[in-house]
Amino acid sequence: MNIGIFCSANENINPEYFRLTAELGERLARDGHTIVYGGTNAGLMECVAKAARNAGGRTIGVIPSMVERNGRASDNVDVAIHCDTLADRKELMMARSDAMIALPGGIGTLDEVFTVAASATIGYHRKPVILYNMCGFWDSLIACLDDLQAKGVIRGDYRAHLKTANSLEELVALLGI
Repeated sequence: MNIGIFCSANENINPEYFRLTAELGERLARDGHTIVYGGTNAGLMECVAKAARNAGGRTIGVIPSMVERNGRASDNVDVAIHCDTLADRKELMMARSDAMIALPGGIGTLDEVFTVAASATIGYHRKPVILYNMCGFWDSLIACLDDLQAKGVIRGDYRAHLKTANSLEELVALLGI
């Protein structure tokens, strides 16, 4: 499978996120899967790509021109797909991925998660979108979504399109790999 990874490009975050991200990258690579990610050389993005490549895996980096101009493109990219904007990046990552996983991240990661999940809700794809809830990172977002669900502003059950995994084993099971 090609597995899209949405995550932070920040360095000053919980070290446990890095450990769990490296574990994920290694596991996916060992199992023969390709990582599709944002191609940045920092934070969890660089961590997952480096771990996958060190374990013999392959990476596809979808790299916006602004990232390249700022010298932030990763050397851990086997296949580089160049694009103009973050919107292009999301669309290309979605098209190139069989499933998407969201690791800890900020506004960009939320944007990616909601774009892909919203696309699933209206039938553009049936690809799994999974929040990897390492160290409870996504608990507050899940509570917010539960509140929106209870208020009736989310049609259907959002969990049909946005799954949650609290461990690597749960994540692997949701991916069906």
